[in-house]
Amino acid sequence: MPLSMMEQGESRRITDFRGQEEMKRHLQDLGFVKGEIVRVLGDNSGGMILMVKGVKVALNRGLASRIMVAG
Repeated sequence: MPLSMMEQGESRRITDFRGQEEMKRHLQDLGFVKGEIVRVLGDNSGGMILMVKGVKVALNRGLASRIMVAG
């Protein structure tokens, strides 16, 4: 399931990425790595505020939809 489908307050484990290698590397540089737990802190129509590896990260919905999490 895409990360963008998660609700505020939910936590799930990252399982995969969709897209080009450059985009995958960018997300990994931000801390989004397979096996890590990601939590949704905030959610609106423009994007999401996430917690990964103890750091808050803001992502737009387009990028969030490319991160797959355990359903």
